[in-house]
Amino acid sequence: MRLFTGWHTWAEAEPGLHEHLDDETVGAVSQAVRFAVKCHGEQRRPTGAPYLEHLLEALEVLVRGAGVTDPDVLRAAVLHDVLEDTECSAGELAASFGRNVAEIVGWVTIPPPGPGQDRAAAKNAYLARRRAAPRSAVLVKLADRASNVQTLGNLPPGRQRAYYAQTVRYIVPLAATEPWFAAWYADWQREHSDLD
Repeated sequence: MRLFTGWHTWAEAEPGLHEHLDDETVGAVSQAVRFAVKCHGEQRRPTGAPYLEHLLEALEVLVRGAGVTDPDVLRAAVLHDVLEDTECSAGELAASFGRNVAEIVGWVTIPPPGPGQDRAAAKNAYLARRRAAPRSAVLVKLADRASNVQTLGNLPPGRQRAYYAQTVRYIVPLAATEPWFAAWYADWQREHSDLD
């Protein structure tokens, strides 16, 4: 299974982006990275890693793996958690990056639980609705989850099994329409078949 863990900082990501993208697209992505860094601040992932590492992993999956070059999809990948995990509003995001990027990010933002709904139920309902998402948002979601599950073995055993089951139920079917992602998730599933 191919891992995408080479871009921990913008200084590491930028040369790789220039290998695959034109200068204008790299500049657009750079603007999104600066905005994401400002919004996420000192936030860290549950692993303790700086938040930017996850965002750059999702970007690396799209660029080096799936061969995506659409600047809006790439900017949305970098910005995909700003509405969910920071104080950034949808209006601020749209004003800075345009309506299309804001809409893509909106599609991949998990809404807060509704009345009488716990966080897990809200997340599962959100994941089930991704089948109706536009292709641009599906690509971002697939890259986001690939970043999260490529190192599944680092999670506690109970969490591994739950995250594996959720990914197989909701994300693997989403990947079926995208050949590169379908192949990557098939390899990933084989790698973790002991969790079935």
